[in-house]
Amino acid sequence: MAKLVLDIDSINDDFFEDARLLGITAPIKNYQFCWQLNNLLGFQFFLNPEIEIHVKKKSRSYYFNIYQSQEQNSFLTHYLYHNQFDGEYLLPEFKHMDFLWLMKGDLVDEEKCNWIKQSIKAINGVQMVAELTNEKIINKGNMVF
Repeated sequence: MAKLVLDIDSINDDFFEDARLLGITAPIKNYQFCWQLNNLLGFQFFLNPEIEIHVKKKSRSYYFNIYQSQEQNSFLTHYLYHNQFDGEYLLPEFKHMDFLWLMKGDLVDEEKCNWIKQSIKAINGVQMVAELTNEKIINKGNMVF
């Protein structure tokens, strides 16, 4: 009988295929940040508890909220992860990032990505916005829902 092995690296790569990821430093509450994104930039972020990330480390549980916004007339969905919970980080390699903004489901060209980055930078409380490449993400499996 053949033994089936789950290829986690392949699953992670598929999840991030054609996706773009931004790291955001903004020491403000996640619900306040989403409110500003919705009201100032026209997004419709809402907390989606069905895709919350649960991580167990050292016999403790950590829960990372994910907010979601679907673009009208498009397959593109925006996911906003809160990178920190109770002293633990979803992506420890990016401890300086408070939020992770994942865009997936449809192509995001350079012009649109730049508009999003510049718009986020203009929000009060945002200190930095940077695009994160797949090669720099060590714990990308933590983001897969």
